[in-house]
Amino acid sequence: MSTAQSNAVKVIALSAASIALLSACGEPKATPMDDEYAGNSGESVQSQEEKSKTDGKAADNTAGGDATTKNHADDANSTTSSKQDTGNYADGDYSINGQYGPVGEDTIDVHLTVKDQNVTAVEIVGHPFTSISKKHQNDFAKAVPDAVVGKPLKDLKVDKLAGASWTSEAFNKALEVARQEASIQ
Repeated sequence: MSTAQSNAVKVIALSAASIALLSACGEPKATPMDDEYAGNSGESVQSQEEKSKTDGKAADNTAGGDATTKNHADDANSTTSSKQDTGNYADGDYSINGQYGPVGEDTIDVHLTVKDQNVTAVEIVGHPFTSISKKHQNDFAKAVPDAVVGKPLKDLKVDKLAGASWTSEAFNKALEVARQEASIQ
């Protein structure tokens, strides 16, 4: 076998091995087309959860004068509530944690103030898993007050804001929980 043939065999073998290795690198879950970024902020999911738990708690100012905490950021399953949405909401401040992403690695804390059935204030505290998530969360946090403050809580929903589709979905889930928690039973 000549040197040229030997080199050709080596190139073919190396190419075949590379293709075989690379073909196993695909992820089984599709990523949305508009999620063009990837990266890692270096923050672990555990540190995000701990940070979420230490952020401020909000008080519910009900007519009875009791100040009870409505902070779902302490609850790992905070995108659910055992209450039903009655469509009639108590005035107060509500905090809900929303998770999103392929495996729920990104979270946002949604702080809402409700008065006379309307959202009077909103604040988003992001806990991104990646630097790109941080950008999306920051852009979303800046855009969301204009989209929700002054609007009725009933049936409130946002579409993709500031290019942040997953953050918008997490916010909408948090709104569902807020409606359930604020509902006068």
